Amino acid sequence: MSSSNATRRALRGMSWLLILTGLLVALIAGGVVWDKQSWVPKLALDLEGGTEIILAPQVQEGVTITEEQLSQAVSIIRQRVDAAGVSESEVSTQGGTNIVVSIPGTPDQETLDRIRSSAKMEFRAVLITEMLASLESVGAVDAEGNPTGLPTAIPDPTASPTDGSDINWVNAALYDQYISATCEELDAAGANVADPTKPLVACSDDGAFKYVLGPVEVDGSSIVDAQANYIVGQNGVQTNEWGVYLTFDAEGTTNFATVTTRLSALTGAQNQFAVVLDGRVIIAPATLAVITDGKPVISGAYTEITSKSLADQLKFGALPIGFEVQSSDTVTPTLGVAQLQSGLIAGAIGLVLVIIYSLIQYRALAAVTIASLIVAFGFTYLVITYLSAANGYRLSLAGVAGLIVAIGVTADSFIVYFERVRDELREGRTLGSAVDAGWTRAVRTIVVSDAVNLLAAVVLFVLAVGNVRGFAFTLGVTTVVDLIVVILFTHPMLQLLSRTRFFASGHPMSGLNPRALGAVYRGRAQFNVSETVTVSERGKSSKEARKRQTIAERRAAEQGDAS
Repeated sequence: MSSSNATRRALRGMSWLLILTGLLVALIAGGVVWDKQSWVPKLALDLEGGTEIILAPQVQEGVTITEEQLSQAVSIIRQRVDAAGVSESEVSTQGGTNIVVSIPGTPDQETLDRIRSSAKMEFRAVLITEMLASLESVGAVDAEGNPTGLPTAIPDPTASPTDGSDINWVNAALYDQYISATCEELDAAGANVADPTKPLVACSDDGAFKYVLGPVEVDGSSIVDAQANYIVGQNGVQTNEWGVYLTFDAEGTTNFATVTTRLSALTGAQNQFAVVLDGRVIIAPATLAVITDGKPVISGAYTEITSKSLADQLKFGALPIGFEVQSSDTVTPTLGVAQLQSGLIAGAIGLVLVIIYSLIQYRALAAVTIASLIVAFGFTYLVITYLSAANGYRLSLAGVAGLIVAIGVTADSFIVYFERVRDELREGRTLGSAVDAGWTRAVRTIVVSDAVNLLAAVVLFVLAVGNVRGFAFTLGVTTVVDLIVVILFTHPMLQLLSRTRFFASGHPMSGLNPRALGAVYRGRAQFNVSETVTVSERGKSSKEARKRQTIAERRAAEQGDAS
């Protein structure tokens, strides 16, 4: 490869790095200007503090909460927090009954509402429903004495109900509650902890409708997934109408098919199937068809925002038990600035040691190591800052530890490359040729090494929870950054330096002096040493040569000396 071609390739690689850096800076600047973001990464709970919410279970007297129910509730609440884009949050149990949610920083109202709406979800058939305004005309009659509104009372049923839509569920006491109780009174009476085997009087979440509902027929925990998307018409063409696509598990599919088979044959209010969350009806759609595949679609006058909100409620609202907020307090950092400073000091010490080692081992070539570490740090900082602004990532002390470990990972890549180049010089190549040949051999090793580190980080991130995931995340990010910097900066930089007189002439302080490296390995335990090499250099190169011998070659050399 000619000198001009190598120079162009080196400048092209560094230009790509400059473009990527400029893109990150532009994205962060856009967030700062238009979205009130910051030029510094957000910190996690252990470094900044945040908000702690304690959720207490709401169950009927005498009901015992099982460990399985609590574990399932923790998992669902953690999904809610993650869905809000909050990183480095903590969800744990307290006293075997309560759930403690700790969120870094100051969470927005939407995130708090998502966590606090923590009652279990139920699907109940609608028996009676009216707008609250219509209930004001109960017992009203026209001028001729004919009733125009609902009756003030009804007699008790004479037969037992046979299914969830049977009107015989409605007795005189339940009807009186439906007519007279306000929504606030229904909430205070514990609508969110009502017996699932009995009918329920409940209001809609916006307070516009009141319902008499049958017993629970499908449990919210049967929902596997809920996604908002455009409705596809009967002709298979996508419409402009938004809706929610549900997916039930096997048990939910069977139960839902049974219910929709019954409801689809009914009319009026009894054709509706209500979704109850936190004791309120969030939606009561009509049943237009029998759903046997467990994948119903909820349609209506939805926008993109309202359909996604409903999908979140359905997907993350299926707690096995109900909860209420017992307390919500601001918490101080669990570790604080002092521990962060200690971590940064440890990282600085590690960085200084790497620099000292590079100066001793590679002399002026250490400038490439130092420059590469600075570039890697700057690029990593920009990536972390962008992810913090765009994806809610927060830097924890465990994440800082991952960044410190990255110093060794990055330095290891430089050492592999430099040693490959020096090996090529020992083979008698010129510096320019040694840089290119050494890179060809080194890049495979670097890629494999980084791939192993990245795989370990991914596995750790997937399997771990809490702060350990922060360590795995930063380790993965810095591993990718290491590969980018080595390819787009370290190698091009060495290509350019190899064309300078200082390095190309093999200056003793360059770290790439062929005279100091000396020995040229020829195989079969034979080494050729240049006559121009000094005695001290020859001794040093002989030691290097002996290190490169195999056991068989050492024995052959020893036998030759003995003879």
